[in-house]
Amino acid sequence: MSPALATRLARLGITRDADLLLHLPLRWEDETRITAIRDLRPGFTAQVQATVNEASVAYRPRRTLTVSVSDDGGDVLGIRFLNFYPSHIKLFQPGACFRFVGEVRGGFFGLEMVHPRFSKAGSDTPLPNGLTPVYPTTAGLGQATLRKLIERALVAPIEDTLPADWLDVLGLPALDESIRLLHQPPPDAALAELESRRHPAWRRLAFDELLAQQLSLARARAQRRTRSTRPLPPQHRLTAAFIAALPFALTDAQARTWQEISADLAQPHPMRRLLQGDVGSGKTVIAALACLQAIENGLQAAFMAPTEILAEQHYHKLAAPLAALGVHSTWVSGSQRKAERSKAWQAIAAGEVDLAFGTHALFQEGGTFARLGLAVVDEQHRFGVGQRLALSEKGDEPHQLMMSATPIPRTLAMSFYADLDVSTIDVLPPGRTPVVTKLVSAARRDDVLARVRDACLAGGQAYWVCPLIEESEKLQLQTAQDTFAALTQQLPELRVGLVHGRLKPDEKQAAMAAFKEHELDLLVATTVIEVGVDVPNAALMVIEHAERMGLAQLHQLRGRVGRGSRESVCVLLYENPLSELARARLKVIFEFSDGFEIARQDLQLRGPGELLGHRQSGLPLLRFADLERDVDLLEHAREHARRCLAAHPDIAARHVERWLGGRARLSQT
Repeated sequence: MSPALATRLARLGITRDADLLLHLPLRWEDETRITAIRDLRPGFTAQVQATVNEASVAYRPRRTLTVSVSDDGGDVLGIRFLNFYPSHIKLFQPGACFRFVGEVRGGFFGLEMVHPRFSKAGSDTPLPNGLTPVYPTTAGLGQATLRKLIERALVAPIEDTLPADWLDVLGLPALDESIRLLHQPPPDAALAELESRRHPAWRRLAFDELLAQQLSLARARAQRRTRSTRPLPPQHRLTAAFIAALPFALTDAQARTWQEISADLAQPHPMRRLLQGDVGSGKTVIAALACLQAIENGLQAAFMAPTEILAEQHYHKLAAPLAALGVHSTWVSGSQRKAERSKAWQAIAAGEVDLAFGTHALFQEGGTFARLGLAVVDEQHRFGVGQRLALSEKGDEPHQLMMSATPIPRTLAMSFYADLDVSTIDVLPPGRTPVVTKLVSAARRDDVLARVRDACLAGGQAYWVCPLIEESEKLQLQTAQDTFAALTQQLPELRVGLVHGRLKPDEKQAAMAAFKEHELDLLVATTVIEVGVDVPNAALMVIEHAERMGLAQLHQLRGRVGRGSRESVCVLLYENPLSELARARLKVIFEFSDGFEIARQDLQLRGPGELLGHRQSGLPLLRFADLERDVDLLEHAREHARRCLAAHPDIAARHVERWLGGRARLSQT
């Protein structure tokens, strides 16, 4: 194999024969039969065998090669090529016989095919004995080359890694049979069943893929439990004092998740727990308790957030109440002055700081912790596997608590998060006001302005969210600066502020503090306010270009209102025309307020890749299994992975190697 061919195959993830076997067709075309030209129907794909009558090049309205062909019945079909080489003109000589495969359409001069596949043929040229596969490919790699390589790989027998009794119980066919059928389906194969991926052969491959994923993640989980770290048993000194000082009682869901996390911290192996809960469910309080349990055991804690504004808010929200308990806190940010940042790191390294808040600066810089025992990662889906690993290396196998306000659908948690322990706060604290969501066309912008004016003059406050900071010719979206200028002019009776990610930290903090203290009526912001902002008096939010945002982001933004006693409204301004996906997203956010249901709908709309965020780094996404369609197979895969690791570790190793190869990540951070 030439280096160039190997490079092209590698782009498709093919580096060995096993990968060729699992490089399955996108679709199949039936070239096992010839259709007479008189039997062709517009809109259907067919194969004809016909002789060239004439070929000519037209130059208007654009350069086109037109070939007239006819079959033994004397019926004529037009063939058109819009992109062609001079060799094509020489090829289609009158009297030459070809087979053409393509979609039939009605043309000005009768039926025609545009850019069909073609090959020279004669009366004795045999027809294929099976459906023709069409594979995913890449630039410089044609279907013919791929088919030859895959046919060569299919010569050797395909060993089944799974015991026959498992297949009997699950009602699945043998692997050899399944792979050969998908690459080379017989002419009578149920094409609709194959293309919908509901054929038993597809189910076999979906199960094998899910099993490999479950085995890989289960091994990661098991390996983590073999690693040792310092246990942090509850001392009930700082944690009890913190709970007693809270102006509210923990909800039952908060109390349950805190017990789970506290018990995990007491174990001699590193905790890797995901704390998930809807917007406003009270995750930060639980994270603070986890930090206090580490601190009362004489260790340090790190609290990491994806944006400076959120990291700083966590710091300002928790530093004072924790200081009352004798806990020393600081925060580290990439935009701090160098001297200020150096001073913070010196205090952390000297052990003078118990709790460090920060962004990715906590792991990207060369600073060290004196005795890091716990790392809390807020909005964990925004951090990559490598980033969390870097944070782990700041200490000696510290415990990790990852938090997400983007609830994870059950099937996603069962598959891609199977290496983690998951705690869920599934009840909102009492007193949260339901948020009314309204969809409003941008053509009614004046009505929205009037509503904002009335709400603020009545003593309330409002957010106006814009997706971009500065002009983008490509997207042509309203910018935060322009919107701020326009609203200041259109609403002169209101005090309008502006906050975005590129402001200096003290400017951002000043703007947020002014809004919180009601020194501002209206805050124009980019999506930096998506998480962590808590202003109970702000009961109205307007989101510009809502059609451009994802469901999780819209739900997060909407969660910034509804935190006080006022009736809360979120207005989603959208521009027409709407794409089908944008329309579907807006329908979901309008109809549902439950984050778990929104996440489930999001999974159906987009698939798992985007929902996983940076976590997919190191985690192979599913190619054949569908988490909604194959939930029964996922359940079986989980159960069989546990059994396989316990009783058949050799089978587990072979199965993971076949399916994941070098992509298998057997130790998660």
